[in-house]
Amino acid sequence: MPRAIWSGSVSFGLVNVPVKLVTATSSKDVRFHQLHAEDGGRINQKRVCSLDGEEVEYSDIVKGYDMGGGRYVIVEPEELATLDPEADRSIDIEEFVELSDIDPLYYDHSYYLIPDGRADKPYALLAETMARTGKVAIGRFVLRTKQYLGAIRAHDGVLVLSTMLYADEIVPQSELEVPTTDATKPSKRELDMAEKLVESLTSAFEPEKYHDDHREKVLALIEAKADGQAIAAPEAPRDTAPVVDLMAALEASLAAAGARGDGSRKKASA
Repeated sequence: MPRAIWSGSVSFGLVNVPVKLVTATSSKDVRFHQLHAEDGGRINQKRVCSLDGEEVEYSDIVKGYDMGGGRYVIVEPEELATLDPEADRSIDIEEFVELSDIDPLYYDHSYYLIPDGRADKPYALLAETMARTGKVAIGRFVLRTKQYLGAIRAHDGVLVLSTMLYADEIVPQSELEVPTTDATKPSKRELDMAEKLVESLTSAFEPEKYHDDHREKVLALIEAKADGQAIAAPEAPRDTAPVVDLMAALEASLAAAGARGDGSRKKASA
């Protein structure tokens, strides 16, 4: 079982549910170390002053906020500590909202909330109530001296907490350069064809059928090299021709999707 990184309680109204916070995800990235090409030694990172080029001890490093123009404001750890939010070990639910009202842009990291101590019954009550109502609880809590905004929802009888970004952390779409001229507006026929293509590719989401092909290839390459096999360099990819006729591309896509669907149905019947 994953180790709890926080313990406290979820409170809504006068109901208090003791919980523990555990990570809900596990990164599977293939990580490489930096090595010296000549002798294979690990590369060490050093802290070097940009002015005199001397290595600096960690104890001699302070935090500075860049004000622009080469001016920094030095802030001491003791000064920051006076501003740390009070860690009251509680996630106070401020409101319940519809899941569809939350844009996925706001989600950050996901965690599981599991019952702590003798909290099984109130935990089950909260999880079942949220599942029946389809609501998401919004609240704030403190983790490692930082205040987070969180969304709590029920998933198969377990409470899932997703930390969220604040509104001012989302890049406004008004800052994007997306052309919206008459020339880019699709025709009714193009929209009808595109909708048919979407319908032909629509199915129930099954996360288990997706896997990281690239990671598997990297691990296979590592295993092959560890066994002494020579790895041939791949051919340079060919340039993909730009789509000139949008309708022709849609029609070809629909035909390909239909052929794939027929093949799947034949396989299922067999």
